[in-house]
Amino acid sequence: MLLNQGDTQGATSGGSADIIDTTTQTFMADVIEESRSRPVLVDFWAPWCGPCKTLGPVIEKAVKAAKGKVKLAKMNIDDHPAIAGRLGIQSIPAVYAFVNGQPVDGFMGALPESQVAAFIERLTGGAADADMAEVLAAAEQALAEGDAPGAAEVFAHVLAEEPDNLKALGGLVRAQILGGALEQAKATLDMVPAGKEGDAAIAAARAALELAEQAASLGDIAPLEAAVAADPADFQARFDLALAYNARNKRDVALQHLLDIVRRDRAWNEDGARKQLLQLFEAWGPTDPHTVAGRKKLSTILFS
Repeated sequence: MLLNQGDTQGATSGGSADIIDTTTQTFMADVIEESRSRPVLVDFWAPWCGPCKTLGPVIEKAVKAAKGKVKLAKMNIDDHPAIAGRLGIQSIPAVYAFVNGQPVDGFMGALPESQVAAFIERLTGGAADADMAEVLAAAEQALAEGDAPGAAEVFAHVLAEEPDNLKALGGLVRAQILGGALEQAKATLDMVPAGKEGDAAIAAARAALELAEQAASLGDIAPLEAAVAADPADFQARFDLALAYNARNKRDVALQHLLDIVRRDRAWNEDGARKQLLQLFEAWGPTDPHTVAGRKKLSTILFS
């Protein structure tokens, strides 16, 4: 990611304690443990990746400007593919931010310097921001466990303190969707500040709403289950059933049905099952365990 990256990576990393190269073997100490005292950015890259070479100097400059508030760990996925595979990373550059041992945020692609600096600023805003990250993580956990009212309450509490917190806003939309309040979710999405519609949290919420609206139009789930049981190759019924299960927060079953379509007939409905999986991954977010597992399984099917 640096100039002549393949040749100078180690030397440049050694020039600052805040910028290092990490490996599969040292990842626990370099990233997980270190993130308990300050945020750690993990930059997944490869020597053949042009955008990685563009992002490298930009993110290093921003990390140095943070003056110790954040650490950058660079991982060459050619030499160390295991962690990237575990996170379901399929394109690079990909940057994940770890706080208290958990991935809490991230971005993909070679962002301009101003956006990278803003990302780090949000991440290193001080103890209050760290506490807020923990609160948001708790709300996300409640969502993952199907506790829509509990998650909505926490997200609403965050928004009362930080009305422009896009993670909380997107989370509230997803909690409302899980609770079946689609009209309320639409109204909440209308609160997104102008120019912020492309934020990852908002895009995920919008994708989740679109999925929920599709599922709502399907009606009772029993006929779909009966149709798939009678004819496992009824891909439309299986596709609709996946949407219905996702609306019921049964993500593992939804994944199973869509992956089965891709495995049986990749070309069905103009690659519709794979495209639907990508929308699910966007709705669930890049660090959701179902997204990570789903991307890995999809990759295995596509490249086997």
